[in-house]
Amino acid sequence: MKASDVRAKTSDELAVNLEELKKEQFNFRFQKATGQLENTARVRQVRRDIARVQTILRDKRMSDNA
Repeated sequence: MKASDVRAKTSDELAVNLEELKKEQFNFRFQKATGQLENTARVRQVRRDIARVQTILRDKRMSDNA
């Protein structure tokens, strides 16, 4: 997920995307605990995507308030 792609989305779309990413992260944690996690690199990617979406959401909120 590129930052430019994320910036093109609306705040509502980003909120839905953030919720999906957090669900995926939860599922990965569950898989890791049960020893079924296969793609460990995806965990890192999801964590960074969550941070990216949260940062851009914050930027959008700050620009709306300014």
